[in-house]
Amino acid sequence: MDTPDAPGRLLDTGSSEPLHLQLRGHLRAQILNHSLPPGTSLPSEAQLQVRYGVSRSVVRQALGALADEGLIERGRGRGSTVAPRQEHHRLVHRTSGLSAQLGSAGANVGTEVLSLTLQDADASTAVLGTPQVLALERLRTADGEPIAVIHTWLPVPVFADLTAESLRDASLHAVLGEQFGVQITSGKRQIRAVPGDQDLLRLLKLEASSPVLLLEGTSFDQDGRPVEVFSTWHHPDHVVFDIDIQREPAVQTSAGGPPSSSAVDAPDAVADRARRLGADLLRFADGLSNAER
Repeated sequence: MDTPDAPGRLLDTGSSEPLHLQLRGHLRAQILNHSLPPGTSLPSEAQLQVRYGVSRSVVRQALGALADEGLIERGRGRGSTVAPRQEHHRLVHRTSGLSAQLGSAGANVGTEVLSLTLQDADASTAVLGTPQVLALERLRTADGEPIAVIHTWLPVPVFADLTAESLRDASLHAVLGEQFGVQITSGKRQIRAVPGDQDLLRLLKLEASSPVLLLEGTSFDQDGRPVEVFSTWHHPDHVVFDIDIQREPAVQTSAGGPPSSSAVDAPDAVADRARRLGADLLRFADGLSNAER
């Protein structure tokens, strides 16, 4: 991947897109994909002029746009540096929801209920085991910025008394515990990068064709019953997925024989989840890289 101070592709002078927008987009992509991590000094205006074959006014327009987005910091006499990222971290291997995790980290979390409707179950919600489901759509913010759109399906009649008012600026998992005595204790999760549709991009305040981070899963209660199917689309610039990795226990073997069945069949659950999530994140990184292109 080329960097601004190394030989690479030039801007397309024959394009209908203005050169300053092309330059801004090129630098912006490298900042967002961490080719230019926070704290990195950008080349000087003169170096960018030479590198891209453009005028000083083009460079200044591009850098000004990046500064307006908060992606770079400009200082008189010290050039431009990549600004610290305003990121929120989510531990995807834990059962606690996004609201609880962000709140415990000190963020001011808000939740707007977009819709709450009764629907017939389909193939995607059949695991809940009920003919009808409660379909919930929410927009979550952190410190005033939209960070996630959440679609959740819950079994009916178990949660038929759930109301939109009880979920405004609240954690769904907390409400399920307080009102229904349901505790989320386990679940299955998948992560992938997907293109955002028009409505999703509008809610998250993203540009057209931007990729988003999709976390899908099913959650189970303290009795092992499926109580939630969800899809959460995260803002790719504001949310980072974290995974705690633990070393796998050594495989026990019997004297002179193969590994015992108990050692093979009972791997450490946390390490196994982390390994699968790590593989998913590698696929996500490839998908995000392709989407950026």
